[in-house]
Amino acid sequence: MQSNIKTDDPVMTTSEVARLLGVATSTVQIWMESGAIESWKTPGGHRRTRLSLVQGLLHGKDDNAHLRPAASNDKEFLPLLDPNYPVPADERARLAAVGASGLVDTDEEPRFDRIVRLATMVTGSPIALISLLTSTRQWFKARVGLEPRETPRDWAFCSHAVLREEMFVVEDALGDERFRDNPLVQGDPKIRFYAGVPLRDRAGHPLGTLCVIDREPRRLRAAEVQGLLDLAAIAAAEIQASRPNRF
Repeated sequence: MQSNIKTDDPVMTTSEVARLLGVATSTVQIWMESGAIESWKTPGGHRRTRLSLVQGLLHGKDDNAHLRPAASNDKEFLPLLDPNYPVPADERARLAAVGASGLVDTDEEPRFDRIVRLATMVTGSPIALISLLTSTRQWFKARVGLEPRETPRDWAFCSHAVLREEMFVVEDALGDERFRDNPLVQGDPKIRFYAGVPLRDRAGHPLGTLCVIDREPRRLRAAEVQGLLDLAAIAAAEIQASRPNRF
C-alpha cells in the first residue's frame, strides 16, 4: 500500500527504520504488519516503507499522528482520549518509546538502584525514584523510601516534569493548587517537596524522570541541583544503553 508518495522519497528497510527510530527491528516488523507504519511486501517477502511514512514518529507532526504506533498492542502505550494530566505534544511517540524501551515491569537492577541511593544522599531527601510514565500509571524502575512500585498516572508529579527541558521543582505542594489535593500529598507519602529531571531516550522523548521527594517544604542548594542533574544524565545513559539496535 503506497499513497501520496513522492518519487524522490527514499525506500527504507525494516533495519533502516529501526536504526532511525532507535528500536528493535522486530518491533518495526510488528508495526509494519499491523499497519501502524504504512508498508508493502517485496516479491521476496520483505517489508519496505518510505521515509515520509516514518518521519512523524521522529518529529511528532499532528498530520502524521496515525503513523505513530504504540510500542505493542497494549493500550497502556496508547494515549488516552481525555487524560486528567498534562501531556507533551509528542505523547503518542513518547508512549511508543516507553514501550520500546523494554523496561516497564522489569526486575530491579543494581545500576538503577545505585542511582536512586545516590540521589537521596546528594540531596538529603528521604525518597528518590526512577519513574517511567505509561498512559495509565507511573511505574518505578528503582525506588528508595517508597514501598509501592507504581501509582496512577493521574497522581504523577512526573507528568509535569516531563514537560520541562531540565528540572521541575515544587517547593511546597500544599501551597500549589496543582497538587494540594493530590492523594500523594493528602495521604502517604505526604509529599511536600518534589524535584524531577526528565530522562530522555536517544530521540529526545522523555520516558520518565529521576526525582527526589521530601515530606517537608524545602529548596535545593546549587550543589544539590547539579548533583541531581548529573545523576539524571547517568540514568538516561543507562536507559539508552538498554535499548535494542541502538545507534
